[in-house]
Amino acid sequence: MARSGNYGPEDFSRPLRRVLVGLLVLVLLGLFLLWRIDSPRVERFRTALIDRVVPSFSWAMAPITKAATIFDNFQSYASLYEQNQRLRDELQQMKAWKEAALQLEQKNARLLDLNQVRLDPMLTHITGVVLADSGSPFRQSVLLNVGERDGIRDGWATMDGIGLVGRISGVGRQTSRVILLTDSNSRVPVVVQPSGQKAILSGDNSMLPPLDFLEHADKIQPGDRVVTSGDGEVFPAGLLVGSVVLGNDKRLRVALAADYQRLEFLRVLRSLRTEPITDAGALLAPEPPKPLPPGYQGPPWPAPITTAGDNG
Repeated sequence: MARSGNYGPEDFSRPLRRVLVGLLVLVLLGLFLLWRIDSPRVERFRTALIDRVVPSFSWAMAPITKAATIFDNFQSYASLYEQNQRLRDELQQMKAWKEAALQLEQKNARLLDLNQVRLDPMLTHITGVVLADSGSPFRQSVLLNVGERDGIRDGWATMDGIGLVGRISGVGRQTSRVILLTDSNSRVPVVVQPSGQKAILSGDNSMLPPLDFLEHADKIQPGDRVVTSGDGEVFPAGLLVGSVVLGNDKRLRVALAADYQRLEFLRVLRSLRTEPITDAGALLAPEPPKPLPPGYQGPPWPAPITTAGDNG
């Protein structure tokens, strides 16, 4: 039976696709042959074709070049981001290692403290446990479990194994109270190294007590070491107090070496007793000369000095 006269779109598209595919194959085959022929005439033709076509397509290559540049920049940005992330991770690890090192330093100091390691051959100490923290906005102090029965006396220095914490102020039979360096009643003579400038560390109920009575403040730099001076025999000389920092009020203050957030054990330093002065006048005037016996005519004239070679 003959087909009807109704033709669909596919009846026209299939022959057209075949013709286009055949033309494309012929063009590609012609280009292949053109680029494969080694004839000088064909070579000149290829050169002329390239010179004619390629420069006119520079505008078409601009977006491709721009896209390639953006891709390279994106890769660089991604590399920088990854490097920044690695640096952040390393910084976090360094902070963790720093905290671990500080904890080990504190632990080592406490172990040395429990093993009765002396700071100075002339000093001995007693280790006490912090029972309570009685700090307030107007008073900074802690309570220790050592007292009069352990030989504790008022005024003795206390340390946490690293830095100076305060002094004993009030002794009971079994307990004693320590006034911290941050207390407003605390005044400690110190010396700043390496300049050797002497000052008074005055507590003001803050964690950064200021330095007062500095003679040459311009010789002190942040980071300088602060130790006790021993003046007035308030504390033994050379005890570590902290380091100099510049406060928000532009005053020179001290970042205390003791860890006030973790006061668990304190070392009470026994200070050597000084010889009591019973006769103050003897320090100012020399002893009067003894009276001479009656009839004393004075010492004879001294004999002339002779040398080893003189024989008279």
